[in-house]
Amino acid sequence: MAKRGGFPGGAMPGNMSNLMKQAQRMQRQMEEGQKELETKEFTAAAGGGAVEAVVNGKKEILSIKLSEEVVDPEDIEMLQDLIVAAVNEALRKAEDASAELMSKMTGGLGGLPF
Repeated sequence: MAKRGGFPGGAMPGNMSNLMKQAQRMQRQMEEGQKELETKEFTAAAGGGAVEAVVNGKKEILSIKLSEEVVDPEDIEMLQDLIVAAVNEALRKAEDASAELMSKMTGGLGGLPF
């Protein structure tokens, strides 16, 4: 007679232990990858290089560079648009790098119900 609630052949507890070890290893790798990502810088330009924005992996703006010719008191809106475009592109690059890291770390989990 089979035991109620038991695992036939004792296979499941060993698999669960391995799964937990893999999850812990993946968590360590994610933490290391996230720390590395946070130190990276992502640069993007707009207006043919007239405006350049630099952000880090924490999605913080580190710097904005403006070419003199783009600073026109008569056309502030264009400058504002170029700054927004450059910052958004730099942030997209940081987000893409974060998504790529996540994909690498979770690539082996396909089909798990998390």
